[in-house]
Amino acid sequence: MEYSHSDTGLIKQPIGYWSWAAYKAVIARTRAALAGIGTTQPQWWALAQVAGADTVKTRDEVSRLLRNYLDTGPETMESEIDTIIAQGWITEDAEGRLGITAEGRAFYDKAAALQDELWAERHAGISDEEYLTALKVLQRFIHNTGGRAWHH
Repeated sequence: MEYSHSDTGLIKQPIGYWSWAAYKAVIARTRAALAGIGTTQPQWWALAQVAGADTVKTRDEVSRLLRNYLDTGPETMESEIDTIIAQGWITEDAEGRLGITAEGRAFYDKAAALQDELWAERHAGISDEEYLTALKVLQRFIHNTGGRAWHH
């Protein structure tokens, strides 16, 4: 791969720009791929939470966990949960408990396979050690600037 600058030049590059550019590239690719199979990233998040749960989750639990992802917000997350219920991928009972349908499981499996492909694409040529270092460095930048971030 050809880099934008020499190593000496890269050291002086702004992390804000490169983390933003990486964010935009990864999110755009992910969202375009998910749109290609008929879903959005927040719908995928919610479906994955229901499909992968060891115990039944309520709508409120799923919404609260996901609403801060990429600044999605509570209104959008609630709307996206409504959409996957309307699509017949999950059900919601009177107590707000969410369950996956057979159609939802089939779609989840398709979307999960796509996510695996995207993971492999993003990680091509990047060792687990390099990836771990990158995440630790990013978390250190967040800490050093007084920011807060957490992912389940």
